[in-house]
Amino acid sequence: MKIDLVNSFISWRMKKRFHQIELFMKYPNEVQQEVLFTLLDTAKGTEWGKKYDFESITSYEEFKSRVPLHFYETLQPEVDRMRAGEQNITWPSEIRWFAKSSGTTDAKSKFIPVSQEAIEDCHFKGGKDLLSIYCNNNPETKIFSGMSLRLGGSSFINDHKNQSFYGDVSAIIIENLPFWVEMRTTPNNKISLMNEWESKIEAIANTTIQEDVSSLVGVPSWMLILARKVLEKTGATNLHEVWPNLEMYMHGGVNFNPYRKQFEEIIPQQNFSFVETYNASEGFFGIQDQANSEELLLMLDFGIFYEFIPMDKFCGEDSETIPLSEVEIGKNYAIVISTNAGLWRYILGDTVRFTSTLPYRIQVSGRTKHFINAFGEELIVENSESALHAACMATNAQVREYTAAPVYMSNNSNGAHEWLIEFTQTPSCSNTFNTVLDAKLKELNSDYEAKRHKDMALRPPVLHIARENLFYDWLKSKGKLGGQHKVPRLSNNRTHLEELLAMNSLQEVG
Repeated sequence: MKIDLVNSFISWRMKKRFHQIELFMKYPNEVQQEVLFTLLDTAKGTEWGKKYDFESITSYEEFKSRVPLHFYETLQPEVDRMRAGEQNITWPSEIRWFAKSSGTTDAKSKFIPVSQEAIEDCHFKGGKDLLSIYCNNNPETKIFSGMSLRLGGSSFINDHKNQSFYGDVSAIIIENLPFWVEMRTTPNNKISLMNEWESKIEAIANTTIQEDVSSLVGVPSWMLILARKVLEKTGATNLHEVWPNLEMYMHGGVNFNPYRKQFEEIIPQQNFSFVETYNASEGFFGIQDQANSEELLLMLDFGIFYEFIPMDKFCGEDSETIPLSEVEIGKNYAIVISTNAGLWRYILGDTVRFTSTLPYRIQVSGRTKHFINAFGEELIVENSESALHAACMATNAQVREYTAAPVYMSNNSNGAHEWLIEFTQTPSCSNTFNTVLDAKLKELNSDYEAKRHKDMALRPPVLHIARENLFYDWLKSKGKLGGQHKVPRLSNNRTHLEELLAMNSLQEVG
């Protein structure tokens, strides 16, 4: 009875916030204008605030003409100063936390400043709003009667020894959780923040098997590894045999579609909720607010001001931006953000496509740097994910991981795209898989179709089947297991692919 009362009370509190969400859905552009001028007013006394005279900015047009666009590399000198202990550079409150961004396996890491405002008004708020939306959509939920199993990264004291810290953004959130949240999550902080990934998975499995887990939180690729470990230890055939009250999985970080079928097999309950989020080291951006949808509601009152660059006009830091009010449905945009952690007109690196403008809903379409355009084909991750899904459906296959890169033209042959795919279930016919993959890419991408016409620039894809655990072993060899570390799906050069091919016992099928 006591647990039921706790569940009812928390559910009621979560539903109250939904009215504020409805407010920015109804007045999105007004809310975004308020966010911009609040940010400018808050930071007007900082080094950057004085440099660009934030106090005198009175319009969006003035803001974008005065403050330049920035990649991380341009901002890095200021970040290095912050990590060394300097304050009041781009944001007035003390910056002690830095999210180590490892969206790819590049050796060079980014250290994204995370202010207390970003933790509380963006990252924490994102988690609470996800639950608010979930409770509004599922009024009979019992999710707060059980424990939330979290799968996060690790944090470390940084090299400057000045009481500033870095780690995955998930670890920073765990380190700063209020006690009342900590009471409803598992495992404890000591296990959650373990550095050695394989030992951590073992410890989490051992600890949570006996818990009443009602929800899961984590990146799909790593959550699958934990789920398989739990099933192996218990001898269960699915996760409901271990956790009967499991009702929801909150996921993000990578496209869920390649993993969906595998999760549906280990969580076979008909009314189970898979809820997607769009959060990154730089902020919490979107939440799936409708059941059985692949659209994400853009969260507009988290202390983040959004601008967008049409990808057909993308010129890096020399690009022309547009505000939220000018975006069009169906177009591909690079995201630019100004945040309550002192990132100003920061080119995030992600691309999105709007599916709705009343309210503003998006789908993540890829990365500004993760594409293949060696022959003018402009292949993006959204294309590859959809084409792989079609190929899997046609051949009863399941993809675990993949990467693709160009094969450059030579005197003897035209170019191609070379795919290295690790399957959990191999295709019934590899040739059919390759044919459907190619055909779907032509259907989705007219530039690719033009280059493939009569094999003039591109011949059919070259497909390799990766040995089991190849991508896991590759990440491990780079010290990149766990957290938000991801395999680069598409690359315009062959560096990652060549390394993987060298580790793989190849079985060429196309």
